[in-house]
Amino acid sequence: MEKIVYPVRINKYLALKGYSTRRGADELIEQGKVRINGKKASLGDKVEESDTVEVNQVGEKKYVYYAYYKPRGIITHSAEEGEKSIEDNIRGRIKEEVFPIGRLDKASRGLIVLTNDGRITEKLLAPSREHEKEYEVTVDKPVNGMLLKGLESGVRIENYTTKKAKAKKLSAQKISIVITEGKKHQIRRMCAALGYVTHDIKRIRITTLDLGKLGPGQFRQITGKELETFLASL
Repeated sequence: MEKIVYPVRINKYLALKGYSTRRGADELIEQGKVRINGKKASLGDKVEESDTVEVNQVGEKKYVYYAYYKPRGIITHSAEEGEKSIEDNIRGRIKEEVFPIGRLDKASRGLIVLTNDGRITEKLLAPSREHEKEYEVTVDKPVNGMLLKGLESGVRIENYTTKKAKAKKLSAQKISIVITEGKKHQIRRMCAALGYVTHDIKRIRITTLDLGKLGPGQFRQITGKELETFLASL
């Protein structure tokens, strides 16, 4: 989850809190459904950490969930000029107003959850929940036992030691890594600390959800037993 740096614009605040996308947040504000310290919010208002923000989404909301394969080169959200975001990639293809839970950096690819259900954001992303995320990682030289042991023991990156990971060799230069954290560029930094450069990072699982047969840019709606199992895991 991106850390909120205060003061922050109200639409970005609502997006980071999982209420909607920034565009959807603007619509909520224009509809008079957002209040800051009891006062109706306006577009462009900024929120301080001490402020109280209320969102009134009247009516029963239908929650939807999608498994999406983020291609390499696509920004999760908050794309800058010249970049393309997930929102750009799915516009017109998913009818509901959805947003990504969590993120993958621009150079990484693979599974990410898209939803309009802000209730699951903290449940899925909080480090204390220790939900597993599995990645296939290609590195610049042959994998050895020291790399696997180092990942499994925890790696010192700057002033932090990562939690123990699960690691196994898949081929000469490819490994599987399962982590329960989500520090910025964590896998790249873990490998770098152990003397390896990552050439490719592909996320293939989040808790009980698998990427399956999705190709880059493709998505599928999560329904039925798959959805029940996923929500139960949270």
